[in-house]
Amino acid sequence: MLGLELGADDYLAKPFSPRELVARVAAVLRRTAGPAPVPEARPLLAIGSVTIDRDRHEVRVGDAPLSVTATELKLLATLATHRGRVLSRGQLIAAVYGDDHHISERTVDTHVRNLRSKLAARGADVIETIHGVGYRCG
Repeated sequence: MLGLELGADDYLAKPFSPRELVARVAAVLRRTAGPAPVPEARPLLAIGSVTIDRDRHEVRVGDAPLSVTATELKLLATLATHRGRVLSRGQLIAAVYGDDHHISERTVDTHVRNLRSKLAARGADVIETIHGVGYRCG
């Protein structure tokens, strides 16, 4: 009790379980951490008539929304961020999935094909294939 009176947040009497110790430390950290910071808003990306809003998970062609998967959005945003540069399939895998995933390079081709199909239906042809190298947004 003296420890609490002197300012301690909590205490454990011996013998104690390691599980209880971890739970009590986590509770103290939750109380003292405060609210989680809100990430800064990222600017919109635009390629011709295509607009990408990563924060809202929206892709628009002109004023019309385009339904895309999370992977397609990341892929298109990565290409738009590096506009004009050719990105290899390996670079796209690292940017979209992270380095800890083992994804086939052909998976990127499938996502690009699906994305192109959706964009082409709206008259937007913004992804270019550089044979033997990768893809680029122009």
